[in-house]
Amino acid sequence: MTPSDLLSADTFGYADDPSTCCQEPLQAGSSAVSWGAIMAGAAGAAALSLILLMLGIGLGLSSVSPWSYNGVSAAAFGVSTILWLIVTQLIASGMGGYLAGRLRTKWLDVHTDEVYFRDTAHGFLAWAIASLATAALLTTVIGSIVSGGAHIGAAAMGDMAAVHSEKGRHDNGVMGYFVDALFRKGPNAPAAADPTLADPAMAEPETLLPPMPPAKPNRGELTAEVDRIFKNAILTGALPQEDSRYVGQVVAQRTGLSQQSAELRVNSVYERLQARLHEQETTAKTVADTTRKASVYASLWLFISLLIGAFVASFAAIFGGRQRDL
Repeated sequence: MTPSDLLSADTFGYADDPSTCCQEPLQAGSSAVSWGAIMAGAAGAAALSLILLMLGIGLGLSSVSPWSYNGVSAAAFGVSTILWLIVTQLIASGMGGYLAGRLRTKWLDVHTDEVYFRDTAHGFLAWAIASLATAALLTTVIGSIVSGGAHIGAAAMGDMAAVHSEKGRHDNGVMGYFVDALFRKGPNAPAAADPTLADPAMAEPETLLPPMPPAKPNRGELTAEVDRIFKNAILTGALPQEDSRYVGQVVAQRTGLSQQSAELRVNSVYERLQARLHEQETTAKTVADTTRKASVYASLWLFISLLIGAFVASFAAIFGGRQRDL
């Protein structure tokens, strides 16, 4: 046998032993990665993930209801969503990994441990490409899961800012309601006294024309002034005594109450206003904290489900590769 014949025999894996003449050629120069099998497994996993996601959305929307005492609770809905994410990863990743292992090229003269490692790598790569493809196709869905809590939390913090802005701007909301409550007349309240008749020296003889009474501030001016006083008190934390006395005089003139009763009303209304603003601020903080926790839990369980998917895809690829080599 000439040297060229020996080179030809070694190149194609044939030996002089007749028992090896009918074996498959050795693929020593072939790549250890079968990209065709990986892409096939990734495509199958991504498609199955989309199908299961659509099914999960349909089942989830059918289980909730805007009506009270109808549909599942928020806790049950969250648990079912987590379970469905895990089931989706188990099925889709398992299918993708099995396809990547079953469709890859058969490696000859490769140690068994190396075959297991390559199959594991094929399954992992198929899962990774499928995850990236699914994330690219469902950017809005993934973004809502990851950053939805942040957006909702920002909206809740915006509600808190609106509560605080109540201290710096006049509107018809909480502040306007309590300011209006100051000037309500009781059913048995006497008529407001005319300040021009309080001093007898201001009275004119009957023969002379009565003087024009001083212009009284209208209701809007009074409420705006009291509104500014209350806002300043809320910013500083307490209603000063002189402000309480002055507002009490204004309320007494408009409602006919005594000075003492008017000041008691002013202090009572101010305390109620403080309690209402504190309650709204506490509610906004509670909503923000709840949405923050929901976002944290969603991110953690999404990470766990993806980690499970990676493990299942790698294990399924080993099983598919073993079936391929039988």
